[in-house]
Amino acid sequence: MNDSQARQEALIKVPAVTLGFWLIKILATTLGETGGDTVSMTWLGETTPEAGAAGINGYLVGTAIFGVLLIVLVWAQIRAWRFNPWLYWATIVASTTCGTTLADFCTRSLGIGYPGGSLLLLACVLASLFAWYRTLGSIDINTVTRPSVETFYWVTITFSQTLGTALGDWVADAGLGYSGGALLFGAALGVLAILYFVTSASHVFLFWAAFILTRPLGATVGDFLDKPVTKGGLELSRPLATAALLAAIVALILMFPQRPGKHPKRETA
Repeated sequence: MNDSQARQEALIKVPAVTLGFWLIKILATTLGETGGDTVSMTWLGETTPEAGAAGINGYLVGTAIFGVLLIVLVWAQIRAWRFNPWLYWATIVASTTCGTTLADFCTRSLGIGYPGGSLLLLACVLASLFAWYRTLGSIDINTVTRPSVETFYWVTITFSQTLGTALGDWVADAGLGYSGGALLFGAALGVLAILYFVTSASHVFLFWAAFILTRPLGATVGDFLDKPVTKGGLELSRPLATAALLAAIVALILMFPQRPGKHPKRETA
């Protein structure tokens, strides 16, 4: 690798897409669901009979908390000189928790409903990807090497994380339940994996399809863990489930090598 190639790879601030990446991503999306629900539902009591009695909307407060955290972390991510796995995954977790509370606020407090919220957020994801492609000519994550690209990247991710919560709740509420929804989204990801290995389908398209689908998978798994047994869940403690998921993410970051992606224009040796 020459000096120019080394400098360009150092500027890529997203991780290489490996098995470890997908495992951590799924755990992060599940953590986003349990963590967001911990704040808005368990601590702020949004699903209790007293919800809103003090004039406070738990979903909105949770969104404000995680939204500020997300903005700070995205700013730090853009300002960073090189890929930092801890900063990257902290930003992903912030986007998933913010996405959870924001989706719940839109679908429940604003009354948009799961179908309306899912379709609106899907349109936002597609619009973000289209604007990214039209502006910069590529939506390949390995081109995330400068602030303008990173901005599109994190906007798209935040929309996709919010979409995943609404979509997961919609599917579960439609009759499949949380476990059935998790199996459905897991099967869909399996189909994408097969397409990746046995067809010539665009890897960029397959990546974004899989990235988006991991969020409703995590949302339904998270709900399965902490929702009441009467609603098809295991009724585990949200804070404890969140802590366990966080510990698992930290362990995986330590276990799996975390390296930046390879720029698509770089020739392999």
